[in-house]
Amino acid sequence: MQQSVSIGGHGSGGCACGEHDTALPELDVRAIPHAIRHGAVLGAVDALPTGGALVLVAPHDPQPLLRQLAERHDGGLDVAYLERGPETWRLQLTRG
Repeated sequence: MQQSVSIGGHGSGGCACGEHDTALPELDVRAIPHAIRHGAVLGAVDALPTGGALVLVAPHDPQPLLRQLAERHDGGLDVAYLERGPETWRLQLTRG
């Protein structure tokens, strides 16, 4: 007998665990080793559904990363600065 499983949860493309985020997720990259930091952010943004957003917390203005994301998403990413240093930068990244 074949069983059908509904995939959903956490918005479209979610993990189907049954949990739901109520607040905008925040990714604080300050604790992530520099060697893998960009990869972690790229993966997180790629996992967002269209219209989904996250808040990125960084120790500096992430201009090289933003250029990389713009190329990867062909202009389909909106960036809004919520805080601009001097020790912490907070940006809202929204997939278009």
